Amino acid sequence: MQNFSTLRETMVDTQVRPSDVTKFPIIDAMLSVPREAFLPDALRDVAYMGENIDLAPHRCVLEPRTIAKMLDGLNVEADELVLDIAPALGYSTALLAQLAEAVVAVEEDEDMASEAEANLGALGIHNAAVIAAPHGEGAAKHGPYDVIVIQGGVVEVPQAILDQLKEGGRIAAIFMEGALGEVRIGHKIEGAVNWRMEFNAAAPVLPGFSPAPSFVF
Repeated sequence: MQNFSTLRETMVDTQVRPSDVTKFPIIDAMLSVPREAFLPDALRDVAYMGENIDLAPHRCVLEPRTIAKMLDGLNVEADELVLDIAPALGYSTALLAQLAEAVVAVEEDEDMASEAEANLGALGIHNAAVIAAPHGEGAAKHGPYDVIVIQGGVVEVPQAILDQLKEGGRIAAIFMEGALGEVRIGHKIEGAVNWRMEFNAAAPVLPGFSPAPSFVF
């Protein structure tokens, strides 16, 4: 039987802190949220490995280092509203719920969405809601958002998502070029999102986050 609390501490000490993530709220969230509770039973034993955990085609739970550094770059405040896109079974939403005032998660796989909702409820997390809807549409009626996080790879971010970010808000995404990727943090200034590169990471590109193919005659 795995001692998950010990594995969680080891994850923070060997994957998170060495990546220059030292903000107490992030460390506390990653120590307190049981990553294994947001995975299928067959994958719980690999919950704390330092790599992405594949769940389905084009879907994964991001490695702890990537999630921690994204949260560090976003600097989520306790009075903010967050949009979490493609949370799968809810791990990222649970972390964000520890940092923000409220989280709206959008998961287009209906089975994953209902399981994420159940997982959050089982842990008594009541400041997060999971909506079953296409990732690329976001959840405009609940926005605009102070922070948006995309839990997977993108080639481009749909304008519909960028429009849901508040003026002065921040967005994080993993931009992929082939097998290589980089996390960028965007800041919305005077209506436009200005991106800057934060660190290298990789993840499968989410459906709906690639440009539509152009026809060549």
